[in-house]
Amino acid sequence: MSRPLLGCIADDFTGATDLANNLVRNGMRTVQTIGVPTEPLNTDADAVVVALKSRTVPAQEAIAQSLEALRWLQAQGVQQIYFKYCSTFDSTAEGNIGPVTDALMDALGTSFTIATPAFPDNKRTVFKGYLFAGDVLLNESGMQHHPLTPMTDPNLVRVLQAQTRRKVGLIDHTVVARGEAAIRDRIEALKAEGVGMAIVDAVSNDDLMRMAPALKGLPLLTAGSGVAIGLPGNFGLAPSSQTSALPAAQGLRAIVSGSCSVATNAQVAHFIAQGGQALAIDPLRIASGDDVVAEALSWATARLAAGPVLVYSTAEPSAVQAIQGRLGVAAAGAMVEHTIAQVARGLVERGVRQLVVAGGETSGACVQALGLAQLRIGAQIDPGVPWCHGQSALAPEGLHITLKSGNFGTTDFFTKAFTQMSTTQVPA
Repeated sequence: MSRPLLGCIADDFTGATDLANNLVRNGMRTVQTIGVPTEPLNTDADAVVVALKSRTVPAQEAIAQSLEALRWLQAQGVQQIYFKYCSTFDSTAEGNIGPVTDALMDALGTSFTIATPAFPDNKRTVFKGYLFAGDVLLNESGMQHHPLTPMTDPNLVRVLQAQTRRKVGLIDHTVVARGEAAIRDRIEALKAEGVGMAIVDAVSNDDLMRMAPALKGLPLLTAGSGVAIGLPGNFGLAPSSQTSALPAAQGLRAIVSGSCSVATNAQVAHFIAQGGQALAIDPLRIASGDDVVAEALSWATARLAAGPVLVYSTAEPSAVQAIQGRLGVAAAGAMVEHTIAQVARGLVERGVRQLVVAGGETSGACVQALGLAQLRIGAQIDPGVPWCHGQSALAPEGLHITLKSGNFGTTDFFTKAFTQMSTTQVPA
């Protein structure tokens, strides 16, 4: 069995599949693990993505999880480490991007790394160090209302500098546009100035492809998933349809959503407008002790045979803030995640074998509740969101699952996902 070439540490579960998706599409056989495995890798893969749930935990806990993942990946013999975070650079003034990067650099004995969340396919671009979501700065995109990591400053040099003891610099677009040699020269100049981390501009996939060869040989990369499109070429790999083949789909279909992002709100509304069967969960009823899980499963059981059902706690920012005000931010989030995860578990117990999960924190809770330890990465539904396949005691014959970041996907994502699955089945 060959050793994997690239070892990745993702700070949430949807981010992990987002990264794995880009690697698979560009020629790397990729396995995603749910948490840090306790045994060596037992399958051939060019890349391994260890999915953590470390984005919003206390910084020291995120560091401990990330270092554990690093040690396991090093034991598998990987040649390069990739720390993956969200394309909206979800973080707070305290971290966790900066502290985790510092810890990984220390452990790897490296004095320099890059940082860029750019993912042009999903309209995340970086110019002069400022992060844009679509045509607006990050802090005007709706991310300023994120319930856990509100992003109010689009200047990534400033945001990252507040989180790290290392000096943060910039490799701007005038350098990136000139290609590999210019980027390498800029890296050396920054290192001579004592810079330890550099934000890198990218406004197109061409920028990411120009960037990739200049990153070859760096012990550590930190980025969103966009940089991944050029990395397989550094290892002599090219795109192949075989890297995304999954078993044929079967079973009932369902969607669970705990995301409160603008994109997911629109997706929920579209599904309902198209006549989809949907049930909203009220967090205040959860807090009052009502058995909303049993109610949701009873409701779904009567409707699953007729088509996909949606169980959601998605809400507008004002409603989220009201709930947080009564319950507290952390308690409200954890309570909803646990409830949605138990609904997902119950749906799979009732025969669901095609499951869409919306929301990063929600996805982490769901895969753990479902007992999924490893996922094969399949075809892309929308940029950053592939179908995956895994097995567990609840679904020994296999479960198709997609873990959608709250901000990702077109308005019709929920219906599109199932349509693609029914028309592009590929035998294992």
